[in-house]
Amino acid sequence: MNPGEQVSPWFGGYLDVTLLPALRLEDAPAGGPSTTVLSFISSDPARPCEPSWGGSYDLELAGDKLDLDAQLEAYRSAGNNVAVSFGGQKGTELAVACSDEESLARAYATVIARYGLDVVDLDIEGQGASDPAAAARRATAMARLQAERPSGKPLRVWLTLPVSRDGLTPAAAISVETMLDAGVEVAGINIMTMNFGPLPAGLSMFDASAAAAEATHRTLVDLFRKAGKLNGDEQAWSRIGLTPMIGVNDLEENVFTLDDAERLNAFARDRGIGRMSMWSLSRDTACVPEHQGVSHSCSGVEQEARQFGRLLGNGFTEAP
Repeated sequence: MNPGEQVSPWFGGYLDVTLLPALRLEDAPAGGPSTTVLSFISSDPARPCEPSWGGSYDLELAGDKLDLDAQLEAYRSAGNNVAVSFGGQKGTELAVACSDEESLARAYATVIARYGLDVVDLDIEGQGASDPAAAARRATAMARLQAERPSGKPLRVWLTLPVSRDGLTPAAAISVETMLDAGVEVAGINIMTMNFGPLPAGLSMFDASAAAAEATHRTLVDLFRKAGKLNGDEQAWSRIGLTPMIGVNDLEENVFTLDDAERLNAFARDRGIGRMSMWSLSRDTACVPEHQGVSHSCSGVEQEARQFGRLLGNGFTEAP
């Protein structure tokens, strides 16, 4: 992005396309035209430089068994948008598994071309965040792909990174710096405001998330300014995204409530946050009464269907 450019506020919930039974794309929006972030592209276990959905489906198989290509066509024809997320907590990230820069760039390009993408999301965590060689390959590939785009059709690259209440982890900050040093036009930094661990008495998940966002903003002001990619604090806020894990988190003492969602949305709109997401669309419904613990298919809190999406997405109406 240019130093003076700001991100138009958009909402995009994550959808794990390999989760069965699947939530179909047409059932994903919280209401009205929407953006969905499809997750996750990782390395094929048998062919490390080939992309796969979650290590389980290559792109052809996903089109056949998951009906993904047809779903995308119908979803877009209704005025909706998609982004694709690479990496994630499970599986092996392409940049980690594929040591050849040419092959890595080709793998990214294959996914971008097949799904007609203008926005990619790089979910960098675990080994992907701690491997400097992988970070360099990833950044080089993204810079190359951006340079090869036709005039007027930029590739917007978001980094999704772990945080604590103190902001970006040291490894996450290095991931941002590596991208900027390679010349990547970073659209924004999306922080995973989840799984904070034990919180002090009286501190809510909203409080922890807001603290993480404030600290991240301070770091990004420094990093973007150093790279010559910043024109004021307001623009830095527009290049931050927030992604809570709705309901019961993996660390089950952390529960992101409907009240937390409403307060986080108000905070984000007040600060001029550029993106709001959530993990995940499949979880945006109440569990059956007998369910115990964290689930991939329900939130673990009492709610209406799609209620988190409506609360978090309020006011985030632009295309990414």
